Amino acid sequence: MKKAPYRLYLSEEEIPKKWYNLRADMKELPEPMINPATMKPALEEDLYPVFCKELAHQEMDDKTRYVDIPEEVREMYKIYRPSPLCRAYNLEKALGTPAKIYYKFEGNNTSGSHKLNSAIAQAYYAKKEGLKGVTTETGAGQWGTALSEACSYFGLPLNVYMVKVSYEQKPDRKNIMKVFGADVTPSPSNTTNAGRKILEQNPDDPGSLGTAISEAVEVAVSTDGYRYVLGSVLNQVLLHQSIIGLEAKAAMDKLEEYPDIVISCAGGGSNLGGLIAPYMQDKLLGKANPRIVAVEPASCPSLTRGKYAYDFCDTGKITPMAKMYTLGCEFTPSKNHAGGLRYHGMSPILSKLYHDGYMEAISVEQTKVFEAATLFAKVETILPAPESSHAIRVAIDEALKCKETGEEKTILFGLTGTGYFDMKGYNAYIEGTMTDYIPTDEDLQVGFDKLPIIPGIQDEIK
Repeated sequence: MKKAPYRLYLSEEEIPKKWYNLRADMKELPEPMINPATMKPALEEDLYPVFCKELAHQEMDDKTRYVDIPEEVREMYKIYRPSPLCRAYNLEKALGTPAKIYYKFEGNNTSGSHKLNSAIAQAYYAKKEGLKGVTTETGAGQWGTALSEACSYFGLPLNVYMVKVSYEQKPDRKNIMKVFGADVTPSPSNTTNAGRKILEQNPDDPGSLGTAISEAVEVAVSTDGYRYVLGSVLNQVLLHQSIIGLEAKAAMDKLEEYPDIVISCAGGGSNLGGLIAPYMQDKLLGKANPRIVAVEPASCPSLTRGKYAYDFCDTGKITPMAKMYTLGCEFTPSKNHAGGLRYHGMSPILSKLYHDGYMEAISVEQTKVFEAATLFAKVETILPAPESSHAIRVAIDEALKCKETGEEKTILFGLTGTGYFDMKGYNAYIEGTMTDYIPTDEDLQVGFDKLPIIPGIQDEIK
């Protein structure tokens, strides 16, 4: 076995030329989306008013295993890719563990996260179709920042609806979006019917990704030449993000390594789906059997405490319904939740794989997340994004288990990006003012009671 460098970079020529479509190898596919207008499975053309046509096709394509990455997209990828596979030698030493810890670092770009991988693709297809502009939502701001960067590159106007509590907590994210030319609006807002309705019910509503999605979709479908793009959850996004796992696996192959455990944070599923893609393929095809662990916040526990049911992807209930693990589209995470990963549901692909037993899920409290983030920063010299730090928390826990058992397991986790725009959360942790919020069963039941009834498809929620 070869000695691993601290950072292993593939060459430009080794950037994958194709994305991997995980659905092509799934034993059972996710349930089809439901068109709320017809209450029947959505067709590709049903998505055309919302998404540009190529992205609508990618969303519905369950059969094509590998999809060519356009050369224009690969050219922009070369600005910051390949991203490094890193060996956490100093973290291993600090923990005194016999485990080998690797992480795939996606923070070497201005957006500071993995989100740019899909943002470039979506902006490219929108520009190629001749659209006048696009709309989107963002929570903590990583996706909005990434899409702003990509749209600027391709000369495409962008309207961003940013969850209000994040808009207020993370002003630097907002400012970077504006540097790249995006128009940024705190959500809920008075600029849309969906936003006004929510503000009428609660003028102090802190916002949620579901609400921001409703506003962005409303503007997209009512503005000539505009379409909507989304940074997580969707099948097309997991397709684009597969570049993370494909690069990670190619780098580990060079080291003659294979992970026993693959760990990733989970909000809507973009980084999780991207990192695990080739390893889940091995698992589906019977080539290997790594443990795959999704880590989510205890304050927004869609996988660990949600219902596997059809639900709207937005609070305004104007998007197609997807079968996924969900807390209900009207669920609003606590305002004190500082770590991103705020979406009420989970990618239908990942929900199906979790439901069928191909991966595990763990929820963690944010004080424990920031404890892990602080240790990682001290020994590895990277200030990690709070989202990524959920994965760091569980990677540390697994490495400490190896310390107890003496097992030399190989652990791989995803470091989605940097936390330099998340200092309010870090400051709360350092000053001891950070608290943990875990919703009660009664809190969650409010959202479950409002899940849609679809005659003949979802007559009751179990």
